[in-house]
Amino acid sequence: MNVIWRNYISCPRIRKVPHRYQSGCHPVAPLGSRILTDPTKVFEHNMWDHMQWSKEEEEAARKTVEENSAVRVLSEEQVKYESEASKYWDTFYKIHKNKFFKDRNWLLREFPEILPVGQKTEEKVKELSWNHVKINTESFFSKMHCPTMPEEKIHYKESSGSSDGQSKAGSDFSKLDSEEYRERPLKTELFPGSNAAFRILEVGCGAGNSVFPILNTLQNVPEFFLYCCDFASGAVELVKSHASYRASQCCAFVHDVCDHGLPYPFPDGTLDVILLVFVLSSIHPDRMQGVINRLSELLKPGGMLLFRDYGRYDKTQLRFKRGHCLSENFYVRGDGTRAYFFTKGEVHNMFCKAGLDEKQNLVDRRLQVNRKKKVKMHRVWVQGKFQKPLHLTQKSSNLVFSVLSHG
Repeated sequence: MNVIWRNYISCPRIRKVPHRYQSGCHPVAPLGSRILTDPTKVFEHNMWDHMQWSKEEEEAARKTVEENSAVRVLSEEQVKYESEASKYWDTFYKIHKNKFFKDRNWLLREFPEILPVGQKTEEKVKELSWNHVKINTESFFSKMHCPTMPEEKIHYKESSGSSDGQSKAGSDFSKLDSEEYRERPLKTELFPGSNAAFRILEVGCGAGNSVFPILNTLQNVPEFFLYCCDFASGAVELVKSHASYRASQCCAFVHDVCDHGLPYPFPDGTLDVILLVFVLSSIHPDRMQGVINRLSELLKPGGMLLFRDYGRYDKTQLRFKRGHCLSENFYVRGDGTRAYFFTKGEVHNMFCKAGLDEKQNLVDRRLQVNRKKKVKMHRVWVQGKFQKPLHLTQKSSNLVFSVLSHG
């Protein structure tokens, strides 16, 4: 019966939630359009887009990787980096706090699927400080109202009325740390954001460099709710202590995505969008598939998983010295944090094995230059968009209505 109820709350809403931008409907933006046509002008800008590598450049990168991966980290050290991964990232955020990474103001340009489309969102987007993002209003679909369950309305009033800004659901979720709570099923009607019609999860939120651009953009969209998690408790504390953090629209929590036994603060099949940006590369390659499989279960049918991470032969990979290689294309930094460098084919295989449909999968090659030192550096990222098949919606809906019709 729990399965039926979970399908009931997710599937009818699929048809009534505000539509999102689709992958083929990118807003026009100047970023990503700076093309180097005259090599003599390479040092006139800090970054050039859509760079094509010569065979010589690719061969030089391959040789560099072959050399810096010739000596591997000792197996006992590798065990330590795996077992204490959260500690290294916790130390990282204690040292750097929220000063290391810049806010990801490029998110809307690359991932317009983040936006639940409606009149309020349209008005808010026009006010964005990201004034280079131009919204084509013809790409909007009509917003359809999604009625909330009575229990959800009651719960929302309780949570939004908290004087200290912390929702009741948010405080209840802190109990997830206890073994007793982990053994109990999560109450579907009382989860944080249960009143929302459009839900986003950011995995590996860090200090909130994606969280707050999203929250600031959608602050006047009441049907929106953002979950964000990180396995570094220090990072989650930075998010929750930020002046722009609002428990009425956001739930930040500590979570290790590699531990599939840990509960989430929401039922499976309730997310519209999952952001997985520069996170999967920090996970051991042997555990990546399991992480993607679990995340796919959290999506609604039709939900999107948005991915961006390091690509093979990125300058970060080429800069590693001998003795930092853990396994093929997997390295450890001096601070104990790790990084993997993907190919487009690897990304395709992992997400498709998880049952997701590929909507976008590309290699983003750019040339970054240090104009003062006259140094050129190749940046390589892999970006993908993967959708949970829509046909599951009809199957689940048929099951729900069959049960309801038979009493």
